[in-house]
Amino acid sequence: MPTRTDGKFWIRSASIVAVLFGLLTIREGGGVLFWSEAARRAAGQYVPFVVWFNFLAGSVYVLAGVGLWFRKLWAAGLGFVIAIATLAVFVAFGVHLANGGGYELRTVVAMSLRSAVWIAVASIAYRFLWKARERNSS
Repeated sequence: MPTRTDGKFWIRSASIVAVLFGLLTIREGGGVLFWSEAARRAAGQYVPFVVWFNFLAGSVYVLAGVGLWFRKLWAAGLGFVIAIATLAVFVAFGVHLANGGGYELRTVVAMSLRSAVWIAVASIAYRFLWKARERNSS
């Protein structure tokens, strides 16, 4: 049984969330961008740069999740990059709104969720991979 201090449970959980989130993101974004007129209609006033970012980031989510599963230190760094990039796109989305651009409320909710998930994943990775590596090397 994993203990809270070794972080195996938390890292594995974050890994699974990252991979599933990535696959769902690819499917949903790809549907709007490429595969389904019905998905485009259902998306309403979607913001193309947000959908493109999320679609492309989905593959990176999967990569980060796989790296976390194998407790790779680079995956912790990648989690932070994803969190920062997501927040940057969220800010750009805010600028789009401030300039009167069209949007759907679900985009605000989705970007809030993405930001929270990646801040949490990056924090877990930092705590249980990065800091653990620092403790073990000293």
